This record gives sequence, structure tokens and C-alpha cells, in this order.
Amino acid sequence: MHDDELPIDEHLVRSLLGRDLAAYADLPLHALASTGSTNRLFRLGEEWLVRLPRQPNGSAAITQEARWLPAVAADLPVATPEVLTVGEPGFGYPEHWSVVRWIDGEKPRPGAGDVTAADLAEVVAGLRRPEVPPEALADPELRWYRGKPIAGFDTDFRSWLQQCRELADLDLDLDAVARVWKEAMALPSVELEPRWVHGDLLAENLLSRDGSLVAVLDFGALSVGDPTVDLICAWELLDGDGRDEFQRTLGLDDDTWLRARAWALFIAVMTFPYYWKTMPVRCADRLVMARAVVGG
Repeated sequence: MHDDELPIDEHLVRSLLGRDLAAYADLPLHALASTGSTNRLFRLGEEWLVRLPRQPNGSAAITQEARWLPAVAADLPVATPEVLTVGEPGFGYPEHWSVVRWIDGEKPRPGAGDVTAADLAEVVAGLRRPEVPPEALADPELRWYRGKPIAGFDTDFRSWLQQCRELADLDLDLDAVARVWKEAMALPSVELEPRWVHGDLLAENLLSRDGSLVAVLDFGALSVGDPTVDLICAWELLDGDGRDEFQRTLGLDDDTWLRARAWALFIAVMTFPYYWKTMPVRCADRLVMARAVVGG
């Protein structure tokens, strides 16, 4: 998936568990068929999940989640990862890794109505509710590009958009994408009070059961800044009526809504060229999101 992918297999995971978490080392272990782009995932027994960064320098996401998620989780209306331990590098593997409690549920299907506007709005409101402590505000590791104003990414967006034009089988109106982006870039600049930002609030990091949202996963991108990026879930997961309800519930003005649309397009156009061959499901999800944005 990545040019610098780290070698990870069950033998490595068993070795790390045997050293750092011996009481769990003999539990059944198997790699999950569905896995993310950031971490390799292994089911451990019935209750646990082992997460190992795929690339060098991936430790920060593991350690930041373990340190800062408790500051956010209490205000969220759904389950979040419960970190059992953060393990040390070893056996030739250079990164920290974690074991978290398994949460039952299914990834909600983009555009399928598997979660409600009210559920998503409660999660976004919960992320914004807790005060950001001074030590988090001062921590440079918590400042990520997705917490910065979208207006600063015009050059990057245009580069990704040009690469998208070279994908012959990308069925998306890229001229309409460019028009929405241009409209967003014309908005006046704003300076928002820094809040907690999940940074990747999309279907692949959510779990649903029986039409309700039950968990938010993977807080490795947890950061501090402009929280507008967390609104992108509305275009991937809700229909037009749902998005209207989502916007009303959160009291979002039209300028904020347009900036969020721009963020959704930015995430989509950077995904297509990089993951077109390696993660077709992710690209299909982002295509649902991008089409919803340009469709209104």
C-alpha cells in the first residue's frame, strides 16, 4: 500500500505480545481482512484488537491517542477505543503499537442511511465541547494540517485535482469540483478558537448497529485547531435531508458549510490518485462524498 511499508506478520505480533503483554500472548490471533491505511489490525481473542503502524514514524498516532483520548471521550455519546496498553518497539519493528478493546459493529455504508444526522451531530458537538487544556494547546505534535484553515491549501488542492484528471475511469465532474473549491477560496478568512479535532471522521472510522452510530474509532489523528474538517462526514454518510438536519442541529452558517464542503472535496481529491489501485473501497466511499458535495 505504501512504498515504505513495514513488514508485519503474526509472528512479529506474537513476539511483541509475549514480551510486553505475556498474559494475552497465547490468545487466538488473526489478521483482519479489512484494515486501514495507517495501521495493520489483528484480532486478539474475543475482546481485543492489536494495532501496528504500517509506516516508519507512525508511533506518534499511537501514543497521542493513548494520552489524549481520555480528555475527549467523556463528552462523546458513543464508544471510543479503550487502550489496554501501548507496546514498545522490538524484534526489528521500530514503532510503538497498541492493544485496544474490541467494539462490535459494522462500518456504516456511505449514502445508505446506516447512521442518522442526529447521531453524527451529537458526535461533532461532543468533540467540540471539552476545553482544550493549555498543555495540549502548546503541544506541537497536536497541530496537524487538518486542523488548519482550508484556505491555506489552494495550491495543494489544484495539484491533486490535476492528478485526478489523469485518472481516466474516475467518474466525477471535476469541473464542478473546481467550481465549488473556487467559491470556498473566495470566502473571507476566519480565526476560530482551537478545539479538539478528530481529523478523519469518515465511515471507515465509525461503527453502527441497527441504524444507530455506536462508536468512533482511530483517534490517531486527534489534534487541536479549526474543527471544520470534522463536518465532512455529512457528505459521505447522509442524504440531502440528513445534511440539512445536521447543519440545523449544529447551527452552522453558510460560510462554515461551504468551507466544510471544500474540506470534503480536498480529502477526496487527495485520496483518488494515491489509493486508486490499492484501496478501491476507500476511493468508492470518497466518490460518494465528492458527488454529494458537487450535487449540493
